[in-house]
Order: sequence, then C-alpha cells, then structure tokens
Amino acid sequence: MSKHEKFHYQDIGELREAIKALHVSIPLSEDLSALSRKVRVGSLEAPNAFAVLPMEGCDSEIDGSPTDSVRRRYERFASGGAGLIWWEANSVVPEGRANPLQMMLTKDNVGKFASLVEHTLHFAQDSMGKSHRPLQILQLTHSGRYSRPQGHKAAPIIPQHDPILDPRVGLKGDEEVVSDGYLEDLVGHYVFSARLAKEAGFDGVDVKACHRYLLSELLASHTRKGKFGGSFENRSRLMLMIVKAIRQECGCGFLVASRFNVFDAHPYPYGFGEDKTDLWRFDPSEPLALTRALCLQGVDLLSNSAGNPYYIYPQVTRPFDLSSMGIPTPEEHPLESIERLFSFTEQIQNAAGAVPVVGNGYTWLRQFIPYVGSANLAMHRCSFIGLGRSSIAYPDAPKDILTQGLINKNKCCITCSKCTQIMRDHGRTGCVIRDNDVYGPLYVAARKEASEREASFQ
Repeated sequence: MSKHEKFHYQDIGELREAIKALHVSIPLSEDLSALSRKVRVGSLEAPNAFAVLPMEGCDSEIDGSPTDSVRRRYERFASGGAGLIWWEANSVVPEGRANPLQMMLTKDNVGKFASLVEHTLHFAQDSMGKSHRPLQILQLTHSGRYSRPQGHKAAPIIPQHDPILDPRVGLKGDEEVVSDGYLEDLVGHYVFSARLAKEAGFDGVDVKACHRYLLSELLASHTRKGKFGGSFENRSRLMLMIVKAIRQECGCGFLVASRFNVFDAHPYPYGFGEDKTDLWRFDPSEPLALTRALCLQGVDLLSNSAGNPYYIYPQVTRPFDLSSMGIPTPEEHPLESIERLFSFTEQIQNAAGAVPVVGNGYTWLRQFIPYVGSANLAMHRCSFIGLGRSSIAYPDAPKDILTQGLINKNKCCITCSKCTQIMRDHGRTGCVIRDNDVYGPLYVAARKEASEREASFQ
C-alpha cells in the first residue's frame, strides 16, 4: 500500500505516470466509442453504457412516497443521459428502513411511483431524443443491522452477532438474532414489492445484498445456526430464494438484478469474500460461486460492490479525497482502491458471461472517467460504467461525454464526503459543493443537529 493522496492530476499524461509509478492496473483509452454502444439486458436494451448507481437521498415522505426532492433528483438523472437509472434503496418492510424517510413502495402509493417513472422517461427523451429510453431498476432492500425506521435511534435486526459491529449499533451481544421464520417470510415481501414495481412501470428490480445490510450480512453469517447460516449453501439460500421467487412471479420480460458485495474487508468469521487469516486478501471462491448461482437463477444484471460504509474502511467502497468525520485517512493511494474495485468487476463479469455487470469506483477519477471507462468496456472488464456520487454532483456528465466527448472538470464530484456526512448526521442528502443552494443549508442544519445530539449524550 502507498501513501494516500488527494486528486491533483491536470492532464491524462500525469495520470498515466501515477498509474505507472504505483504499478496498478488501470487502463486508459482515448477512443470513447465504447461508451455510446447499446447494452443488452435480458430482453431489453439500454441506449448507452452509462449507469446511475443507486444513491439514496433520505428524503421521501413518511409513507415512502416521492417528495419534490426525489422527483428533482430523478429528473436530473434522466436528463443527464445515462442508459440505466438504478433507483435508490426501497425498503420491502417498514421495520427494515434505514431511516424514517427511506423510499418505500406500497399498494397505497404505487400510483405516485408510476407517475414519477413515466415523468422520468419524458425528461430523458426531452433531453436525449425520442429514441432514448433508459432502463429503470428499483433497488429492493432490508437494512438489517442498520435499520432505523423511526427517529434517531437505531433498531437493528441482525442475522448474527458480530463483536466488532455490535457495539456500533448499540448492541451488547446477547440480543436474539432474527429467526429463520422471519427470514422466510421476507421472500413474500420482496415478491410483493417487485410486483408493485412492475405495476409502477419499472423495468426491473434489484435484490440488494451489499454494504452489510441484511442480505449482505447473511452472506457472511458463518456463525449463524440453522438453514440460513454456516455453509455457503445456507448463507446464500435466502438471496437465491428471493431471486427465484421474483422471476417466477414477474416473468421473463421483467428484469431481476442484484447489487452485491464481493469483499467485505471484515475479519473472518464475520465477513464475506476475504481470506480467513487476512481480511485484506480477497478470496474469490464464494463471490464467484454466488455469481454463477445468481446467473443460473436467471438474473439479468449484476453490480458488484465492496466494503461497509458504516465501518472504518470506506475507501473499499468509494475512494475519496476527504472522508467523513471521525474516519481515518487510509494507508493506501486512491488509485490502489480503484484498481481493487476494477479487479472485482472484471472477475465477476468473467464469471457472469453474457449477463452484464455494472462497474464502479470511477468518481475519484473526475475528468478522466471517460478514458478509463471506455478502456474497461473495450477490454470486456464490465458492461456498464456505474456513476454514484458523480451522478448527484454532475448528473449530466453522460450527456456531455456522449455529445461533446469530454467532461467539465469544474462540475465533477470532488469526493469530499459531505454527501455521506449528511446521511451520518440523519439529514437529507445531496451534493453540498455542486448543488450548494439546495444542500449547503441542509448540510449545516444536519451537522448542527448531530452535534447537539452528541453533546446531549456526553
């Protein structure tokens, strides 16, 4: 590992030199044609190879319905020109919400979602032309350990005890873990949410299993007893049951996707995808086995991720210049973090074969995203270029790249982690730097309220 550095590259030559000096495998190509190619996803087709990754705003109504802030976010994503819009986390049960304002599709508000899905499509076509129809995927989730459905108090639902993570959510280690019966009942809730998503006009749903939320932690539940813990077959059982049940219910024309962790960077026996003796050494055996199992169950789209944003190694998930408050600067260069994410995607894409995989880890690269993304696409290391934080800072980056061949570096995300900090402070989140009129005041207010809460506990 090398010393951490903030982004400072002025031209592609400087970036090439840094890549060479660090001996990392990050390709560059000035032929950007791969970015504009259509991508087949199941029976559907995305108009280009850009994807908006799911970026939660924590700003829905109490009943889970879209607010004006939610509508504005998806209008901006749609106008931005990406071929795939992967909607943010939508809780399948009330107790599984990560915050009181998390999106939640229900039988009572499905009409509101249907209106917004149609509205989003109109914005995309007004911006990119009538032939442009982005795919829209809704992420289905249960927050598990990180559930907080009411107020500021955590209400964790855990599949196993973890001596490292338990104290961070107020657990003592002797609480009951969630029962097999509860987990089995969740299959029906995921299916019901998928059916509502289809009714609302989404092209498909994502069975979320990343970042140590419930299905992600189940994949790592080596210490759990019963049919959902211990062996790999047991730990992956619920995820595969959900995928199979959604496919049977919604049919082949409706896309089933999964965004899942391949590497937790968390010590055995509490993590997934790492060596039993070294949490920093990737063991691909189970992640690749899961990939193949998901493909056999008929998934149409995959997106790999890594790490736990709630823990001390957030660079595993999203390389940055500055981290959230209280998180130490990592002992590795961001280009090393990016190389690791790119390597994961390449291995998952190879295992998935014809099933497209959305890559991640691009935002820190700023104006050089198109050169790195086009190279990865041309080398078949992924099928989509996924943009997360970049999408809330610079939602029209795909359109600028596709129509002008370049990115405006003055509009790029600067990876300052302020959007993450608002979430940590239990506020409504967005880009504090590039969308300051809206989110600057919200950042200040959330920081003030969080500081007052912290002071009251001391």
